[in-house]
Amino acid sequence: QVHLVESGGGLVQSGGSLRLSCAASGSIFSSYTMSWYRQLPGKQREFVAVITTGGGTNYADSVKGRFTISRDNAKNAVYLQMNSLKPEDTAVYYCRARRLRDLYENWGQGTQVTVSS
Repeated sequence: QVHLVESGGGLVQSGGSLRLSCAASGSIFSSYTMSWYRQLPGKQREFVAVITTGGGTNYADSVKGRFTISRDNAKNAVYLQMNSLKPEDTAVYYCRARRLRDLYENWGQGTQVTVSS
């Protein structure tokens, strides 16, 4: 199956940028739809962005125009470029891999993003 490791989180000022990475191993990366989710303490995990095996993308309304998801199948990685960050973007960000043919999915361990005002 697939193992995921996120990186790139940290502390940034409001208006700044971060680029999250999610490295995958153990399976055929190109066969997975990849997504980013985020979670605040005590709240449910929420959808941020998705990129399909064909490269199609979709975003939560709250991040449209500011975040960009991309993938590099040669490097077995998915990225989330986050621009114009706001304090409300502060959360733990998780990477998810989902295989449509059998609905297998797995999650990374998360990376903390903190945006100061």
